[in-house]
This record gives sequence, C-alpha cells and structure tokens, in this order.
Amino acid sequence: MASRIEDYALVGDCHTAALVGKDGSIDWLCFPRIDSPACFAALLGTPENGRWLLAPAEPVRAVRRRYRPGSLILETEFQTEAGAVVTVVDFMPPNDKVVDLVRIVLGTRGHVRMHCELVIRFDYGSVVPWVRRTTGGDGERHGIRATAGPDALCLRAGVPLYGRNMHTAAEFAVGEGQRVPFTLSWHPSHLPEPPAVDAEVARAGPEAVWAEWSGRSTYTGPWREAVQRSLVTLKALTYLPTGGIAAAATTSLPEEIGGVRNWDYRYCWLRDSTFTLYALTAGGYLDEAKAWREWLVNAVAGDPAKLQIMYGVTGERRLTEIELPWLSGYEGSRPVRSGNGAYHQHQLDIYGEVTATLHLARRAGLAESGDAARVQRAIVNHLEDRWTAPDEGIWEVRGPPRHFTHSKVMAWVAFDRAVADVEHFGRPGDADRWRAARDRVKAQVMAEGYNPAVGAFTQYYGSADPDASLLMLPLMGFIGANDPKMLGTVKLIERRLVRDGFANRYPYDASVDGMAGGEGAFLMCTFWLADNYALQGRRREATDLFERLLSLRNDVGLLAEQYDPVGKRLVGNFPQAFSHVGLINTARNLGGQNAGPGDPAAGHAAST
Repeated sequence: MASRIEDYALVGDCHTAALVGKDGSIDWLCFPRIDSPACFAALLGTPENGRWLLAPAEPVRAVRRRYRPGSLILETEFQTEAGAVVTVVDFMPPNDKVVDLVRIVLGTRGHVRMHCELVIRFDYGSVVPWVRRTTGGDGERHGIRATAGPDALCLRAGVPLYGRNMHTAAEFAVGEGQRVPFTLSWHPSHLPEPPAVDAEVARAGPEAVWAEWSGRSTYTGPWREAVQRSLVTLKALTYLPTGGIAAAATTSLPEEIGGVRNWDYRYCWLRDSTFTLYALTAGGYLDEAKAWREWLVNAVAGDPAKLQIMYGVTGERRLTEIELPWLSGYEGSRPVRSGNGAYHQHQLDIYGEVTATLHLARRAGLAESGDAARVQRAIVNHLEDRWTAPDEGIWEVRGPPRHFTHSKVMAWVAFDRAVADVEHFGRPGDADRWRAARDRVKAQVMAEGYNPAVGAFTQYYGSADPDASLLMLPLMGFIGANDPKMLGTVKLIERRLVRDGFANRYPYDASVDGMAGGEGAFLMCTFWLADNYALQGRRREATDLFERLLSLRNDVGLLAEQYDPVGKRLVGNFPQAFSHVGLINTARNLGGQNAGPGDPAAGHAAST
C-alpha cells in the first residue's frame, strides 16, 4: 500500500472517484456515487478490506506519474531494476448510465512481468462477495462477476484470470508496444451485466471531453497550471447530476496521525459555497457555477429554521454518523466514520454564506432564479430573529454553543448582500429594515467581538484567543484590511496560530471544541493569510507564502485539507475541495484580478 496521503492520485468521472497509489494499487473506490459505501477500503484498513493492485511483478527502480494535460487521465510509469518501462493508464469514462473504471497496461520499453490482484469487499471492506467467472466473446475465461446485496461488479480483462484465497489475480508480461486492457463496471445486482467496454475507445472519449472542458478556462494569470489542476479537481468532486460539490473524495483520513479527528467529508458544506462559486467564476466555468447555485437553492429550500450546515450530493438531509469498527484506520487512526453528525449543528454563518453566494451569482451574470430570490428573502427574514443566538461556529466544534465572532460577521454579510441585491439588482425586499439589522450586527461585533486588551478580533465574545476564520473579515468586505483592528487581528493570528509558516484554525482546547488531540495546519486558512498580506500591501510576503503552499502539492498537483509541519506531510481528507478553492482564489487575488468575494469595488453595499 502507498504509505502517505500524498502518494495517491485521483481518478473520477463526476459521479464517483478512486485513489490510486504510486505502487499501482487502487486503495479507495466508492460505487456508484462518491458517498456510497466503498468496495475498495484498503486506504482505511488492510488489502483484505479491498483493493486493486496492477504493477510490475519485479523490482521497481523509479515511479513517475502525470495526468494527461487538463484531464483526470492518470499515467503511472514504472521503471524496473532491469531498465524496462511499463505504463499503467487509469481513468473513468464519462457515462450517465454505467460507472466504469478502466486500466490499460502499456509496454513502453523492454519486457516487464506484471501482477494483477483484485480484492473486492463491499460495504467498506466488510462483505466478501460471491464471485463467478464470465466468458468473453472469444470463449476465453477473462472475466468475473462479483455480487453482494444490491451491488455487482464485472471485471473484464485482456489476460486470463485465476482465483486464489478469495482474490482474483493474473500474471502476464508486456513488451514494447503491447497493450493489455482491464475494465471494472458497477451495476445494480438485480439488473443484467452492462455491455462490455472497449478500453481503447473509452480512452478517446474522456481525452476529448477533458480537452474541451479545460479549453474553456478563462484564467490567464500567474500559476496557470496549478490553477487549472485545481479547477479539474473541483470538477472531479462535482456530482454531475445535481451540481453538488463534495468537500473531499474520502472519509476518515486523520487530521492528526493516530488521532480521533477523522471525519466523513464526502458531502457538500454551505460554508464553502461563496468561495467555491468565486473560484468557478474565476476560471470561467459559469455552467458549473450555475449548477452549484441550483444545487444550493434546492438543498436549502424549505423552512429557514431547519437550514443545515451540509447536505448530501443530491441534497440529502440525514447524514447519520456511524463508526466502522472492522477498519483499523489510516495508520491506526480510529475511529473510521461514515456519515457526519455535524449536519444537525446550528451554525449562524451559513445564512451569510447562502446569501453571499446568491449575490455573487448575480454579480457573475448568472441568469436570475426566482427560487433563489425567494430562498434568500426567507433566510434573511428568519435571520432577523436568529442572529443574536449562540452557535457552534464555522469549524463545527463539538463543545458548548458560543457567540462566535465570525458567525456574527457572516450574519452581517447576509443583511449586507440582501441590501445590495435590492439596491443594485432590483430584487424585492425591505432594504431599510435589513440595513438597520446590518448596522446592529456590526455595532455588536465591534463592541463584543473586538478585544481591546489584545488589540484584535477574537474567536468568540469575551475570548482572548484568535481564530483564523477572522481572516475572512476583509475578504467579505466587513472591515478594511489596513484598519488597525484588522492589522492587530492578523498579528495575533501570526503570533498564536502560525507555526512553520502555516496557519492553524484556532488554539486546540477541548473546552471549546469538545475533542481530544490536535490537527495539522489548515491550508485554506493559510491561503486567507496570504490574501490578507496582499490586501495590506505585503505582496512579497503574500507571494512567498502562496508559493510555499504550492510546494505542498503532491507530484500530480493535489492538496489535502491540512499539512503537518512536524511530520512534513499532508493530513486530512484528500483531495480537499476547499484547499483547491483557496489556491484558485489566492492566485487570482495575487494576480490583481480581484480582492476576494467581498471586494467593495464589485458594488455590494458594504458599510465602513
């Protein structure tokens, strides 16, 4: 198995995703959706919990990986000790009806002996399927069908297969110019097997699709390759039928190796919505931005009092959290969880996120949605009575509710953008009443959220501690980046939260977040710090910090949620949409294109 998170690469088809290790093993795969129970769960356990290894059966000297330009077609090149070279190509062809994973072995130089080992274990590695051989059109037994409960997988191979200890295996050799295809297809077990996939034809499809998609990018600023790879990653994490964007492709990759902060991130967070829409529009992907806006409107429709902080990729509301005790966890990090119990938390900031996202969609020129306008009015009207209540805050702490400063600022954002939509876009609403509410929120934040004793805004009212979410204040237009109060806030964050150049979210204290242990530096917060440096005129520092963040990407340009500066490794779920959103937006900001989604120049009604 690959040993570090950064040893994995992502392949996907906008329905689901797989993680492929440098050793040629697919250790994580959920069929048919990104949030379905995994059929390969070795990532969180052992190879017996499911994987698909396809690699040389002889010593390997070097491994090099790359994506085909602008795509999710992965090429892993193995050089053997004997000097021969073989390439494994992994991809998922786009298909609305069938979910396929294709692997093609290409002989590049010399002669290489190969080994294939397929271990299918449904329901997160807990269910051993019933397997039977299938016969190809040439009469050779080059396929299997694995069935358990509602799921079935069909493997079709270009070489003979054999069974051993409830594994499916193959031994074969490739010479220069030879190609050996494998396809793995999911289908409901009560339906017939899907038609066989021609691997070579299937490869041409995604190449053309990705080339067209990446060719639509309008980003022309610095660091274009990094920005485009991040946009491709966001596309891969998008559930195509609805436009919902999952926060990550995985569950339970730890925020601290050996720790308990292991969460399921295969869902859609409202806290990410404004910056995500900003990133998509930055790249010129207005169709994806519109789909994300429509997913958002559909997901939150209903009683504003029951607005959730996250939803499933099709808008599911019940995301029941359970533990999977049969999995040993990534490097022993337990428990492994499916579902996320934070969905029932009350977070005040999400009202601001939804309203800001709908406002930003209008700024970006997306076609108006009557449903969006109705949802926004209902949310803002509800917030007038709700904003004074304590909440769990943006980081979903599992401690007591508090009056978190960031949450109150996001309430201000909700009223501010609602006023702007009336004044600048002619949307219906009581601008005078909302303006008065906005001013009351700001007055309270300035009086209670700012602590004169430390010269900074603090995590919650009465606290002396920093919180990196406060770096959003100038990005959302609440206060100028060079206001003395904000300068003091950045200094407090630098002093208390920044270590080895990267920012933590907040001081770890079980009395606040209700959890034991710590975590790595949060990459999105560090991108926000770079944004603040740029807004303060500290451009050299901003650029240096941004390029340090870029250096954390793995060999194929992917980022996790966090970084452990002591172990010098990525930690947390992977790849993380929010980290790639931060990369896109900070590149844009440093390129001088904008100052963030709350840029006063964009015309919103920010008070000063």
